Amino acid sequence: MPNRHRSRATALAATAVFLSPLLTAFAPAPAPAGGGGLPLQKLKWKDCPAPSALQGGGSAPSPLPNGGRWQCATMKAPLNWNDPKSGTIDIALIRVKASGPPSKRLGSLIFNFGGPGASGIGTLPGFAQDYETLRTRYDLVSFDQRGVGRSAGVVCESDRQLDAFFQQDATPDNATEQKAFVNNTKQFNKACKARSGKVLPHVRTTDAARDMDLMREVLGDAKLHYFGISYGTELGGVYAHLFPKNVGRAVFDAVVDPTENPVQSSVGQAKGFQLALDNYARDCASQSTGCPVGRTPQDITKRIAKLLKDLDSKPIPGISPRKLTQTAATNGIAMALYSKDYWGYLTEGLQQAYAGDGKELMLLSDVLNGRNADGTYSDLIPALIAVNCADDKPRYTAADVKARLPQFRAASPLFGDFLAWGLLSCIDWPVPGVSNHPNVSASGAAPILVIGNTGDPATPYSGAKNMVKALGRGAGVELTYKGQGHGAYDSGNECVQKAVNRYLLDGKVPTAGTVCS
Repeated sequence: MPNRHRSRATALAATAVFLSPLLTAFAPAPAPAGGGGLPLQKLKWKDCPAPSALQGGGSAPSPLPNGGRWQCATMKAPLNWNDPKSGTIDIALIRVKASGPPSKRLGSLIFNFGGPGASGIGTLPGFAQDYETLRTRYDLVSFDQRGVGRSAGVVCESDRQLDAFFQQDATPDNATEQKAFVNNTKQFNKACKARSGKVLPHVRTTDAARDMDLMREVLGDAKLHYFGISYGTELGGVYAHLFPKNVGRAVFDAVVDPTENPVQSSVGQAKGFQLALDNYARDCASQSTGCPVGRTPQDITKRIAKLLKDLDSKPIPGISPRKLTQTAATNGIAMALYSKDYWGYLTEGLQQAYAGDGKELMLLSDVLNGRNADGTYSDLIPALIAVNCADDKPRYTAADVKARLPQFRAASPLFGDFLAWGLLSCIDWPVPGVSNHPNVSASGAAPILVIGNTGDPATPYSGAKNMVKALGRGAGVELTYKGQGHGAYDSGNECVQKAVNRYLLDGKVPTAGTVCS
């Protein structure tokens, strides 16, 4: 089901998570001093093993074309930052060293690719060539956020149970379907408590921000140089709030709006995905060779709506033995909207589905849900739910959802229902949330480059403007990219990349209000 956060993980180095719509929100407590002596630890770097199933599976990362080798290490952090001496948690790290001369090295550039729930260990190697220019002066570093992958990854249901969970009807039309949906959600959350209860109270975004400051110390950097994408922008904003004087050169790309509550965020995302779908339909209809899935933009969206309605009562064959349900098809469509590069896959998937073959859309849906090629699952969804439910104070009921359905349907006839019912993800969650939205005010922080994409489906453009305002005067510098897809730097736009590179490498802050197209 759709969600506002995005993870650049698995297939095609994966790209997206369109998960339960929960706004990560919390009221940060003062950052505790120290860390039980943990800043003094020395990391033991060694060759990286193959990613675990929870990290997305696959082979060990290959050296970069110029010979850069991937190394992995484990950092010890307090399990409970409010009581640092009560025990530790392992935080998995990955790096490739700077390619330029040591005299030009600026330190480590730490990446968070979003989710929350994306494994930095599994993701960074797949995108590293996009950051080769940045590697001339930085070690590229990423990590599995606590609750993810090899950092005490959250585990809930079995792989077989997850197959069924992701096939369920996530837009109930009557009391029977509603009861089944609520019960399935409660069962999932109960399994999370049973299998991961120890870590669930300690996966808030504030905990991850404190881990990053410890990471900065352990890596030997006076300032945190940071590149956050999607949810990574929220994590970066929280870090800047807690540790404003420790902010170095930081970039926020595909920006989560820190001012919205969960309903506002989900409605905004519904509008964003509807906009992306309409842009896809216009593009396809404008092709000189014709669009194989409709004559006009209106015809294309009408046919998609009919397909989803038909699948609600009659699924079609997908990846055997599973069938393509309405939920899986919607997820697959959403996955393809995360980047204009994937619009061709959407066209192919729709063509196949109209002919009774759901394999392509199901494959896209599997990527979105973190299903690995061997049928196992990463902990992308469990970790996302765990972090969001630990952060978010609101707990919604079915009555709340039904009252808001008209608002969601007005925002998106296609995605509105899915996003609305996704608000129930924290039913009976064993850990209370703490606030409605994050505090990212960062008075005294060094300039943070905040990039908004006008065509971003998952983190609408308005979020960048609101992040700049929330960071405070002098802390946020906005750059606009007039493009499509989730994020700007990895779009390949020369203007965006030049501005980011000049800032991170040379410290030259772009003029506020710069526009790239």
